[in-house]
Amino acid sequence: FIKWDEDNIVFKPWQYLDAKGNPAGIRILGVLQRIALAYFFASVIIHFFKVRGAFVAAAVIILGYWFLCVAGNPTDPFSLQGWFGTNVDRNILGDAHMYKGEGVIFDPEGLMSLFAAIVQVMFGYFVGDYILKKGKTHEMVNGLFVAGCVLALAGLCWGMVFPINKKIWTSSYTIYTTGLALLTLSVLIYIIEFKNWRGWWSKFFDVFGKNPLFIFVLSGALPRLLGLIRIPNGLNPQGQPLYTTPFGWFYEHVCKPISSNLNNGSLLYAVCMILMYWLIVWFMDKKKIYIRV
Repeated sequence: FIKWDEDNIVFKPWQYLDAKGNPAGIRILGVLQRIALAYFFASVIIHFFKVRGAFVAAAVIILGYWFLCVAGNPTDPFSLQGWFGTNVDRNILGDAHMYKGEGVIFDPEGLMSLFAAIVQVMFGYFVGDYILKKGKTHEMVNGLFVAGCVLALAGLCWGMVFPINKKIWTSSYTIYTTGLALLTLSVLIYIIEFKNWRGWWSKFFDVFGKNPLFIFVLSGALPRLLGLIRIPNGLNPQGQPLYTTPFGWFYEHVCKPISSNLNNGSLLYAVCMILMYWLIVWFMDKKKIYIRV
């Protein structure tokens, strides 16, 4: 909502033209908005339809979304610009308020791809309900593992006709990734709860799991807030001053110089960021600070 304009910090206009004359403005949707909307609609469906009815609703939604993707543009249904949801977003949200990071006007958290995301949240509820009903039993963990295998295989097969595509959150992507999540969950439950293989590795991830949404929001908000701090970084060819951010300075002067291979510097930066955020949630855990929704 705020940015540097030459030497002043100003509020971004709701809508304006950028330096190239293209429409720009404040983006309406995003990852957090997607999470909020998916949770809201999934909870409403489950509240009114209960588990069995919600399961039927989930099947109708992902099949209906498949139909919309194909029927919306039969000649080019799965490209960023050909996908029917792009036109829906452009007409409802407007070009100025959509994501442009792919080089085209396309919002990966758009309105239409929300359908399959809602179903994925519902699957999460179904799994949680199943675990609570079965309890800590071998039947429970075996059921999760088998369901994971079935869904992952079904997603791969479906992907042959309805490609697995995260950008438009296809139904096959939803089924496939849910299957992978169930396989991972079943293995972790088995080795932690049944085999009691706990140690430093489980404690490392445990603190992230106690404040997951908080640290996710922080990881997105902190770079933007620190981006308002400008550190001089030389001059451009026209002799005008260039600036970098604290994180940018850290990468350029600490991570990048360690190797001529830029991948190594990038890896070090990523590891440092993970450790920094881990220290934050570790401290919160020590102080018994838990932020939940």
